[in-house]
Amino acid sequence: MERRALLGLAVVATAAASTSARASSGGAPPSADTYIRLPVITASILQANGRRGVLTIETGVDVPDAALRTRAQQSAPRLRAAYNTAAQRFANGLRPGVVPDIDQLSAQLQAATNATLGRPGARLLLGTVMAV
Repeated sequence: MERRALLGLAVVATAAASTSARASSGGAPPSADTYIRLPVITASILQANGRRGVLTIETGVDVPDAALRTRAQQSAPRLRAAYNTAAQRFANGLRPGVVPDIDQLSAQLQAATNATLGRPGARLLLGTVMAV
């Protein structure tokens, strides 16, 4: 029963985060030409019962600038490495049994995006964030 409650809570948190992200993003929605999908990022977490769990994060990047998009495509392995590092740091700071703060996570991943690409202009997009 606890697993169902946790999954339900993760779905609610994800829906709330995507709603706030849509409301706060002033730019146009991403198109298929400017969107770069990246593999799922995972980090280990500590659950409330003392066992290890997994935090999974679906990520993508919207890059309207063609030159920066080329740089982002070429830097995809570096982006994944930066996202893995940021996600593990975020997961290490989570208290057991607490819902992840998606706003804090997205800010850390956006900072990693800007640092990896060398300048702002690429917008991080989050899919499902699940802590199991």
